[in-house]
Amino acid sequence: MAQAEFYKKNESDKVWWVDDPEHVGLLRFSFDRRKVYNLYSDYPDKLTQEERRIFDAENPFWVDYFKDRG
Repeated sequence: MAQAEFYKKNESDKVWWVDDPEHVGLLRFSFDRRKVYNLYSDYPDKLTQEERRIFDAENPFWVDYFKDRG
């Protein structure tokens, strides 16, 4: 079994993305490398207000992509 790996797109980012061969096709991310969110099912409703502020600032593409979700 391959283990999930966490990485940042930019060194200064607070969002960790998850590279996990066990979950191909899912876009998953974390703020603390413990609690992991699924981008498609958890954003934005399951994020705290602070997590959403951080995620939105670092990921404008996804903010635009999900603009109809509120």
